[in-house]
Amino acid sequence: MKNIILVGLMGAGKTTVGRRLSQKIGWEFVDTDSLVEKNCGTSVNVIFEVEGEKGFRLREKKVIEMVMNRGEQIIATGGGAPTLEKNRKYLSKGFVIYLYVRPQSLWARLQHDDSRPLLQASTDVREKLEVLFEERDPIYRDLADFVVSGENLTLRALTSKIVNVLRVERYI
Repeated sequence: MKNIILVGLMGAGKTTVGRRLSQKIGWEFVDTDSLVEKNCGTSVNVIFEVEGEKGFRLREKKVIEMVMNRGEQIIATGGGAPTLEKNRKYLSKGFVIYLYVRPQSLWARLQHDDSRPLLQASTDVREKLEVLFEERDPIYRDLADFVVSGENLTLRALTSKIVNVLRVERYI
């Protein structure tokens, strides 16, 4: 079963790019964070408050396992999803695209965003993003079939670049 998986740090544009890719190639779009919220009946923020990150990651793992058993989907993962080895095992069954964005650019996008639980708990958002980047960038790169910068391209150009790569790779 073919799936296209988008990984990257929070704020990299996985959901936005995923929706556009879905429109371009006609596959279903799935956002794992939204699916966790739907299944749980509450927001990611509340899940983090009540169950902590560990509880959220357990719910996320179940969602990833479920969606990876279907095909022809564009799947936007939560930024931390690939940190779990079990998730990487499932995600690697699809074509994984790492939306690379430098921490400084993410900070500019997210400095006033209060919807990110991992950032809410931090007194220094910029430093937290840098730490997450240092931890996760090697994981994303190892998992990725294709790495693309999500910084200096328009949404249209970024989507076209990804579609071209998917065609060259004969994935679509």
